[in-house]
Amino acid sequence: MFSWAIAFFVIALIAAVFGFFGLAASAAGIAKIIFVVALILALVSFVAGRRPVV
Repeated sequence: MFSWAIAFFVIALIAAVFGFFGLAASAAGIAKIIFVVALILALVSFVAGRRPVV
């Protein structure tokens, strides 16, 4: 999932270089949302994996 965030970030950078600022802002926003979701899922996975077996 982090690879998707990186891909959208690269798309945002390329769009900004070519002057498509609306597209760049949209891609950066999507990248930010995907990064936060991936980070939350990684933390939940880490916590759930460390739980002792009952």
